[in-house]
Amino acid sequence: MIHAVRFAAAASALAVATAALAAPMTSSAVEAKFDAGVSSADQTAWLKDFSSAPNHVGSPHDKVIADKTLAMFKSWGWDAHIETFEVLYPTPISTTVEMVTPQRVTLGGQEPAIPEDSTSGNTAGALPPYVAFQGDGDVTAGLVYVNYGLPADYAALARRGIDVRGKIAIARYGAGWRGLKPKLAQEHGAVGCIIYSDPADDGYGQGDVYPKGGARPSFGVQRGSVADMTTYPGDPTTPGVGSVPGVAGRLTREASVTILKIPTLPMSYGDAQKLLAALGGPLAPEPFRGGLPLAYHLGGDDTVKVHLAVKSDWSLKPLYDVVATLKGAKHPDEWVVRGNHHDGWVFGAADPLSGNVAMLSEAKALGTLVKSGWRPDRTIVYLSWDGEEPMLLGSTEYAETHAAELKAKTVIYINTDGNERGFYRAGGSHEYQHLANAVVADVTDPQTGGTVAARARAKLLADSYDGRGRGDEDLAKAAEEGHDLPIAALGSGSDFSAFLQHLGLPTLDVSFGGEGLSGGVYHSVYDSYDHFTRFDDPGLKYGAVMAKTVGRLVLRVADADTPPVRFGDFADTVAHYATEVHKLADDRRTKDMRLAKLTAAGDFTLASDPLDRVGAPEAVTPTPFIELAALDNGVAKLSASSKAFDAAYAAKGANLTPATRAQLNAALRDIDQLLLDSKGLPGRPWYQNLVYAPGRFTGYGAKTLPGVREAIEERRFADATEYAKRTGAVLANYAARLDAATAIVGQ
Repeated sequence: MIHAVRFAAAASALAVATAALAAPMTSSAVEAKFDAGVSSADQTAWLKDFSSAPNHVGSPHDKVIADKTLAMFKSWGWDAHIETFEVLYPTPISTTVEMVTPQRVTLGGQEPAIPEDSTSGNTAGALPPYVAFQGDGDVTAGLVYVNYGLPADYAALARRGIDVRGKIAIARYGAGWRGLKPKLAQEHGAVGCIIYSDPADDGYGQGDVYPKGGARPSFGVQRGSVADMTTYPGDPTTPGVGSVPGVAGRLTREASVTILKIPTLPMSYGDAQKLLAALGGPLAPEPFRGGLPLAYHLGGDDTVKVHLAVKSDWSLKPLYDVVATLKGAKHPDEWVVRGNHHDGWVFGAADPLSGNVAMLSEAKALGTLVKSGWRPDRTIVYLSWDGEEPMLLGSTEYAETHAAELKAKTVIYINTDGNERGFYRAGGSHEYQHLANAVVADVTDPQTGGTVAARARAKLLADSYDGRGRGDEDLAKAAEEGHDLPIAALGSGSDFSAFLQHLGLPTLDVSFGGEGLSGGVYHSVYDSYDHFTRFDDPGLKYGAVMAKTVGRLVLRVADADTPPVRFGDFADTVAHYATEVHKLADDRRTKDMRLAKLTAAGDFTLASDPLDRVGAPEAVTPTPFIELAALDNGVAKLSASSKAFDAAYAAKGANLTPATRAQLNAALRDIDQLLLDSKGLPGRPWYQNLVYAPGRFTGYGAKTLPGVREAIEERRFADATEYAKRTGAVLANYAARLDAATAIVGQ
């Protein structure tokens, strides 16, 4: 009798379990089960392990991380493999920087170990401070201080009679992407470039320095890439083609336009102070003055001469992209693609491993869901990229190799990079703006107990009142009125670039930040486990929040009957960009007329201090009235078509027949590829998206409607007219596809 009772109980339990497996979970139940699988403790352990040794491209530990990541995915039930590429990646053999006059002082070298940072002395396998894809050379020349080294700075120098021809330029980090500084120095005739971290921007001007606080110490150095990423990312010798082993037609180093020609090195502000304190020439204007305890001078008089030399190993290095897949049950050929890179400049705890371990948390939780009986409707593809730091290498080469398949199957690409304590940030394709807002309404902020969405909204409102923050009136208004918060446009600087700007695939990039201090050790030896767990995200609480946020994005797109897009948000955003372009042209025209008037009247000469002469700005070709009608017509069509589709889908979308829904999804799946123009942007055809691109002189920062906007800014007025037509045409094509989709919904 006892055995019979036990058998009956066991049979009953088995029946309940079987029924539970058979009955589909609600989306809220799936997300709750997913959340239960996310662990800050897991992330902490992985972060400590992965950041225990240098993990730059080609290092032994970089391969160890890839192998461990592969094993993790497989243990969690994913179908996973490593895809290998061979890329040109220069690593330094020797670096020299020294002041020759007025005295000889040796500068540079590896950052010192500090007792409070347990890995900072583990540099036997680390590379010295350097910047990738600079031009090797050995030069000795006078020094010129060029502030941030951006176009406006060279214009200011020219008005003071200072140029860098035959000189070494020293620029401070900030205000624009790192690679623009040596590129512009090279274009202005400099023979070398030094980039240093000024304490006003990155050091004691921001807080207590490491190890007392999180800010950059006087001996910390920011590494990075200076390849001309704004022309194209990826292997400089295989533009547009995957750099697989044995690839044909590889360019020579000399033929690659993205590799610089002049030697360049990064420098700490402790070393830079020794150079700048001895510099002669005119006093620097107020915008050039940083936070060092000295009077900033421009140089140019050879008071200070510098010897700068770099020799590199220009061999091919291996990349290890980890690719993991959960096959979709209903739509296996529709992919939700998710990525974060695993390579760093040294230990890379914050950048990128904080994001990478969050992604691994998601993968583990999704694997647990699968083992419980859940299957995604669409295929989910997770990628741990290699080679992001030097030039977005792993993601670009993968995207170029698999371009046709990705364009045929990808529904969305979701990217993260480094992560830290603070506020939610999202950018990307604006038809996903509502989804990007919706997911964080269901995630709890670990510091306040409110939702992530509520905290982000409160931050905008408080900053608006206090006059801080971005100063974006649209953001403040949206927060005030309770609307979705606008997401940012994406430029470059992380692995989304090839997906959004080359392949035309919908993209979201997500992070948390603003309260951590990882910027203080960015790309240095001190981007370590100890720094991260003290100053950036103690306990990796925001690592868990990141995983829960991105996990919801993945789940909601993977399991949606139709991807959760809202095209009115995209249309409204593009209309805003077009208004900005009109204002830009009008403002430039007014300013040009004013410049001509002031110059003719001699006002600049009269206003100049006789003891510190500042000449008139260089004369310019006046901005004409640019024909923007084609752009305006495209914007108007997009607005009307998007509103019609959103209204139709809101009314009828829930009740579509399976056949009609399949037809609709097919019509919408590649709609963002209609934003591409095969000619690409002027001078950089790899960038084909005519709505979003990195700026030629902003790098990481986005330029929207870039073909038109940058042509006006750079006085290429014929290009402005041409790209107004081209951009109007892609917007009209996009609108036409929406009209077709609206007809499908209404049939």
